[in-house]
Amino acid sequence: MEKESALTQMEKPNHKHAADPFSGEDLVPPMKKAKKSEETGCDTSEGIAKDPKLPSAAEDEKQEIPGGGEAVANTGAKEDNSSCIGEEKKEFLIEADVAEDRGGRHTMEDVWVVLPDASLDFPGKLRCAHFAIYDGHGGRLAAEFSKKHLHLNVHAAGLPRELMDVKVAKKAILEGFRKTDELLLQESVSGGWQDGATAVCVWIIDQKVFVANIGDAKAVLARSSTTTNELGNHAEACNPLKAILLTREHKAIYPQERSRIQKSGGVISSNGRLQGRLEVSRAFGDRQFKKFGVTATPDIHAFELTERENFMILGCDGLWEVFGTSDAVGFVQKLLKEGLPVSTISRRLVKEAVKGRGCKDNCTAIVIVFKHGG
Repeated sequence: MEKESALTQMEKPNHKHAADPFSGEDLVPPMKKAKKSEETGCDTSEGIAKDPKLPSAAEDEKQEIPGGGEAVANTGAKEDNSSCIGEEKKEFLIEADVAEDRGGRHTMEDVWVVLPDASLDFPGKLRCAHFAIYDGHGGRLAAEFSKKHLHLNVHAAGLPRELMDVKVAKKAILEGFRKTDELLLQESVSGGWQDGATAVCVWIIDQKVFVANIGDAKAVLARSSTTTNELGNHAEACNPLKAILLTREHKAIYPQERSRIQKSGGVISSNGRLQGRLEVSRAFGDRQFKKFGVTATPDIHAFELTERENFMILGCDGLWEVFGTSDAVGFVQKLLKEGLPVSTISRRLVKEAVKGRGCKDNCTAIVIVFKHGG
């Protein structure tokens, strides 16, 4: 998107989106299938299970995190993080792919990253995978900048690569978001652009999955009620999978977001938007709204990969406007049972959203499948 058009689109009340395909290719070398993680450092999941917002395997009743709740950054400060203990661990292969469609928009403002194995650029004993969707509004520049810099900034901030430490990982993700937004704001001042971008990001470090989000893009986990040993291959399981929402929406109308904005002098208009214009309350960029409380501080959640985790779906808000979480999980599960490749499944999901269900927004979806090995 040219710099000139980044400002004009802010005139529309809708804070979003839309269109030339843009991948994560210039971030690291072309993706390859993830290798099995090496038997190295690990951590116990006691600290994670104590956090009521996290979808631990023992708490299936917490299937969704309410979107209108009191969203706050989870820094991991309460976690009792211990180092590796000798335990036999299952290995997982990761297969992932992405699809996008500009929907009813004239341009595409979504940007994505798909890296099933980023270990080559970031050496270490722990497997590292990264997936993200950046949903631009008012232009595409902030989304492109975030895509190019966030992953690098998170690693520079100390993402664990030798021994798993949940607190250290969460701290690195928080710092990576902060640094990226700081650099983005500097760039936007010199470039004279004012657009912004929401984000949903996933890092898979060894057996631990970290999900970070700002704005209204979402991540959903598909979890089985029993282990794959009992069901057989996950793609052939007959039982419906549980859809667990891993992210919270950050919108100006939600209580805690509203409180922060009002304390900063911002006004929530009758249409539910900050200063009558911006619907989301957390985003990269949006330089003109930062003084009114818009922040790039993410919610961060983490969970351990077990044989019950089947796949994840990351999607911009365009996808979730026409798909419910359970609906999307059921759609993907059916295609997996048919033996279709992940690339086809992601394309079918987006096609159904746009062509079948009339999504008028940009639509991007990443499907991440966990292959349970020995």
